[in-house]
Amino acid sequence: MSTLVTESRFIDPDRAYRALIEAHRGLSEEESAALNSRLVLILANHICEHVALQEAIALAKQSMESLDTASE
Repeated sequence: MSTLVTESRFIDPDRAYRALIEAHRGLSEEESAALNSRLVLILANHICEHVALQEAIALAKQSMESLDTASE
């Protein structure tokens, strides 16, 4: 069992970010949401470890709660 790696392991994080942004170029809001859903499922399958996936879900939810608190 492994735990979630949270530090950046990208050699070029800006390139990875640009690739994600470019993938959404020209998509409607609904198409963009569908792309994100598919991407999440593909990457979750790649992780293939329940513990790491649960940690990622918890971290994502926690970061959303932090955003909600900051906007109040």
